Amino acid sequence: MQAVVQSTEANRDFVSGRAYWTSWIISGLLILFLAFDAVIKLFPLEVVTQTMAELGWPATASMARLLGVLTLICTILYAIPRTSVLGAILLTGYLGGAIATHIRIGNPLFSHTLFGVYLGIMAWGALYLRDPRVRALLPLRR
Repeated sequence: MQAVVQSTEANRDFVSGRAYWTSWIISGLLILFLAFDAVIKLFPLEVVTQTMAELGWPATASMARLLGVLTLICTILYAIPRTSVLGAILLTGYLGGAIATHIRIGNPLFSHTLFGVYLGIMAWGALYLRDPRVRALLPLRR
Protein backbone atom coordinates (compact mmCIF):
# COMPACT_ATOMS: atom_id res chain seq x y z
CA MET A 1 0.00 0.00 0.00
CA GLN A 2 2.83 2.37 0.84
CA ALA A 3 4.36 1.84 -2.64
CA VAL A 4 1.07 2.90 -4.25
CA VAL A 5 0.93 6.05 -2.12
CA GLN A 6 4.56 6.87 -2.95
CA SER A 7 3.91 6.24 -6.66
CA THR A 8 0.90 8.55 -6.62
CA GLU A 9 2.85 11.21 -4.71
CA ALA A 10 5.77 10.88 -7.14
CA ASN A 11 3.42 11.47 -10.09
CA ARG A 12 1.94 14.47 -8.30
CA ASP A 13 5.40 16.02 -7.96
CA PHE A 14 5.51 16.52 -11.74
CA VAL A 15 2.01 17.99 -11.95
CA SER A 16 0.67 21.24 -10.57
CA GLY A 17 -1.78 20.90 -7.71
CA ARG A 18 -4.58 22.47 -9.76
CA ALA A 19 -4.08 20.07 -12.68
CA TYR A 20 -3.85 17.09 -10.34
CA TRP A 21 -7.11 17.84 -8.54
CA THR A 22 -8.89 18.85 -11.75
CA SER A 23 -7.93 15.49 -13.22
CA TRP A 24 -9.39 13.63 -10.24
CA ILE A 25 -12.61 15.66 -10.36
CA ILE A 26 -13.01 14.81 -14.06
CA SER A 27 -12.17 11.16 -13.39
CA GLY A 28 -14.57 11.07 -10.45
CA LEU A 29 -17.45 12.35 -12.57
CA LEU A 30 -16.63 9.85 -15.30
CA ILE A 31 -16.33 6.97 -12.83
CA LEU A 32 -19.65 7.87 -11.18
CA PHE A 33 -21.42 8.04 -14.55
CA LEU A 34 -19.96 4.75 -15.78
CA ALA A 35 -20.66 3.01 -12.46
CA PHE A 36 -24.29 4.18 -12.65
CA ASP A 37 -24.51 2.95 -16.24
CA ALA A 38 -23.06 -0.42 -15.24
CA VAL A 39 -25.36 -0.87 -12.25
CA ILE A 40 -28.56 -0.18 -14.17
CA LYS A 41 -27.44 -2.81 -16.67
CA LEU A 42 -26.65 -5.33 -13.94
CA PHE A 43 -30.22 -5.01 -12.69
CA PRO A 44 -31.75 -4.71 -16.14
CA LEU A 45 -34.49 -2.15 -15.82
CA GLU A 46 -37.14 -2.05 -18.50
CA VAL A 47 -35.71 1.21 -19.87
CA VAL A 48 -32.36 -0.57 -20.36
CA THR A 49 -33.81 -3.47 -22.36
CA GLN A 50 -36.03 -1.11 -24.39
CA THR A 51 -33.05 1.06 -25.26
CA MET A 52 -31.00 -2.00 -26.20
CA ALA A 53 -33.76 -3.11 -28.57
CA GLU A 54 -33.85 0.36 -30.17
CA LEU A 55 -30.08 0.18 -30.66
CA GLY A 56 -30.31 -3.21 -32.34
CA TRP A 57 -28.93 -5.25 -29.44
CA PRO A 58 -30.73 -8.32 -28.07
CA ALA A 59 -33.15 -6.99 -25.45
CA THR A 60 -32.35 -9.71 -22.93
CA ALA A 61 -31.39 -9.48 -19.29
CA SER A 62 -28.29 -11.59 -19.91
CA MET A 63 -27.00 -9.22 -22.62
CA ALA A 64 -27.66 -6.21 -20.39
CA ARG A 65 -25.78 -7.88 -17.53
CA LEU A 66 -22.87 -8.75 -19.81
CA LEU A 67 -22.55 -5.12 -20.92
CA GLY A 68 -22.89 -4.02 -17.29
CA VAL A 69 -20.10 -6.34 -16.16
CA LEU A 70 -17.83 -5.15 -19.00
CA THR A 71 -18.51 -1.52 -18.14
CA LEU A 72 -17.87 -2.16 -14.46
CA ILE A 73 -14.58 -4.00 -15.07
CA CYS A 74 -13.28 -1.24 -17.36
CA THR A 75 -14.38 1.43 -14.89
CA ILE A 76 -12.74 -0.27 -11.92
CA LEU A 77 -9.49 -0.66 -13.86
CA TYR A 78 -9.66 3.03 -14.78
CA ALA A 79 -10.34 4.05 -11.16
CA ILE A 80 -7.26 2.27 -9.78
CA PRO A 81 -4.18 4.47 -10.34
CA ARG A 82 -1.87 1.55 -11.17
CA THR A 83 -4.22 0.22 -13.87
CA SER A 84 -5.78 3.49 -15.04
CA VAL A 85 -4.07 3.47 -18.45
CA LEU A 86 -5.25 -0.10 -19.12
CA GLY A 87 -8.74 0.94 -18.00
CA ALA A 88 -8.67 3.94 -20.34
CA ILE A 89 -7.61 1.73 -23.26
CA LEU A 90 -10.42 -0.75 -22.54
CA LEU A 91 -12.95 2.05 -22.07
CA THR A 92 -11.86 3.52 -25.40
CA GLY A 93 -12.64 0.24 -27.13
CA TYR A 94 -15.96 -0.12 -25.32
CA LEU A 95 -16.96 3.44 -26.17
CA GLY A 96 -15.91 2.88 -29.78
CA GLY A 97 -18.48 0.10 -29.98
CA ALA A 98 -21.13 2.45 -28.61
CA ILE A 99 -20.20 5.08 -31.19
CA ALA A 100 -20.40 2.50 -34.00
CA THR A 101 -23.84 1.41 -32.77
CA HIS A 102 -25.15 4.98 -32.85
CA ILE A 103 -23.69 5.60 -36.31
CA ARG A 104 -25.23 2.38 -37.62
CA ILE A 105 -28.77 3.35 -36.62
CA GLY A 106 -28.39 7.01 -37.56
CA ASN A 107 -28.75 8.67 -34.17
CA PRO A 108 -28.10 12.42 -33.87
CA LEU A 109 -24.41 13.24 -34.13
CA PHE A 110 -23.67 15.62 -31.24
CA SER A 111 -26.06 14.29 -28.59
CA HIS A 112 -25.82 10.52 -29.14
CA THR A 113 -23.11 9.45 -31.55
CA LEU A 114 -20.30 11.62 -30.18
CA PHE A 115 -21.23 11.04 -26.53
CA GLY A 116 -18.69 8.20 -26.40
CA VAL A 117 -16.06 10.57 -27.78
CA TYR A 118 -16.84 13.06 -25.02
CA LEU A 119 -16.41 10.35 -22.38
CA GLY A 120 -13.15 9.20 -23.98
CA ILE A 121 -11.82 12.76 -23.98
CA MET A 122 -12.67 13.01 -20.29
CA ALA A 123 -10.89 9.73 -19.51
CA TRP A 124 -7.72 10.48 -21.45
CA GLY A 125 -7.75 14.20 -20.61
CA ALA A 126 -7.82 13.44 -16.89
CA LEU A 127 -4.96 10.96 -17.25
CA TYR A 128 -3.03 13.49 -19.33
CA LEU A 129 -3.37 16.10 -16.59
CA ARG A 130 -2.11 13.89 -13.77
CA ASP A 131 0.27 11.35 -15.32
CA PRO A 132 3.58 12.51 -16.79
CA ARG A 133 3.95 9.16 -18.59
CA VAL A 134 0.79 9.84 -20.59
CA ARG A 135 2.00 13.36 -21.37
CA ALA A 136 5.28 11.86 -22.61
CA LEU A 137 3.38 9.50 -24.92
CA LEU A 138 1.04 12.20 -26.20
CA PRO A 139 3.06 15.42 -26.31
CA LEU A 140 1.01 18.50 -27.19
CA ARG A 141 3.03 21.25 -28.79
CA ARG A 142 2.25 24.90 -29.34
